[in-house]
Amino acid sequence: MARFPGSFSSSLSGSVGVQRAMLLAGVALTALFLLTAVFAPLLAPYGHAQLNSGHVLFGSQQHPSRAHLLGTTIAGYDVLSRTIWGTRTAVAIIVAALGLSAVPGILLGLVCGYLGGPSDRVLVGVADAMYAFPSLLLAIIMSIVISGGQSSLVGGLGAAACAVAVAFVPQYFRVVRAEAVRVKSEPFVEAARVIGTGTWRIMLRHVLRNSVRTLPLILTLNASEAILTLAGLGFLGFGIEPNAAAEWGYDLNRSVADVTSGIWWTAVPPGLAIVLTVLGTTLLGESLTDLADPRLRRRPAAAPEIGTEVGADA
Repeated sequence: MARFPGSFSSSLSGSVGVQRAMLLAGVALTALFLLTAVFAPLLAPYGHAQLNSGHVLFGSQQHPSRAHLLGTTIAGYDVLSRTIWGTRTAVAIIVAALGLSAVPGILLGLVCGYLGGPSDRVLVGVADAMYAFPSLLLAIIMSIVISGGQSSLVGGLGAAACAVAVAFVPQYFRVVRAEAVRVKSEPFVEAARVIGTGTWRIMLRHVLRNSVRTLPLILTLNASEAILTLAGLGFLGFGIEPNAAAEWGYDLNRSVADVTSGIWWTAVPPGLAIVLTVLGTTLLGESLTDLADPRLRRRPAAAPEIGTEVGADA
C-alpha cells in the first residue's frame, strides 16, 4: 500500500544526496516559520501596530539600531516586529486555504472516482473550467465583494483563501479521482466488497488511504500559493491594514519608494520572509512526494557480499 513516510527518521534514512539536502532544508525552513509564528509574542520586541514605547514615538525610517534591530518603516512601525508577527498571518491564510480547498476537493474526488456516474462527468467538466480562473484577479474581486473595498483582516484572509480554493479544488479533485479509479479495481478492494464491507468504509479505509500518494506536494504548493496570493493582494493595496494585522505584502508595497532612496531595511525582511517560507514548504513537499513513491526513492548501492568477491577473484 502507498502511504506517506511513517516518520521523519524513516524519511531521512530513505533519502540520500540532493534529496536528503532538500528534505533537511525544507524541514528546517518550515520549522523555523512555524516556531516563529507560535512564539511571535515572545520573539517580537513590539506589537505589530505599535508606534511608540514609553510615550516616545519610534520615528519614521529610522536606521537599524539597538532599539530597532531592522529599523522602522515610513509609517513608524518596527520592521523586525512586523516581520515576525507576519508569520501568524501567513499561518492563518494557509489554514484557511487548505480547509477550503483540500477538504471538498479530496471528498469530491474520492466519491466521483469510486462511484462514477453522470455526476462524475459533470464535475470533471466543472473542474476543467475552473482552471481558467486566474487566482490573483479572482482574489481582488472577492476582496472587494467580501470587505467592500476596505482592507481588513477578515476580508484579506477570506478573499485570498477563497481565490486559492477555487484554483486548487480542481487539482485535489483530479488527483484523488484518478487514484481512486485505479485503486478501486485492486484485489484488496474487491475482497472488501465480497465480505460485505460498506461503501463508505471501503472508500475511507481502503481507497482514500491509497490515493494520497502525491498530496504532500499539492498541499505544500497550496500553502505557497496562499502566501503568495495574500502577499499579492497586500502589494496591490487590497490586503490587510497595518492596524489589523502584520502582512508581508503590504509592508513590501509601502517600502517600494524607500528602495529608490537607498533605504533597504524596510523591503528586505518581508521579502526575504516570503521567499524563505515559500521555498521551505515547496522543498518539503517535493521531498515527501519523492519518498512516498517507491519508484523515486534513491538508496545507496549495497556493498558486495564476501562470497561474490571471492568468486570473482577466483
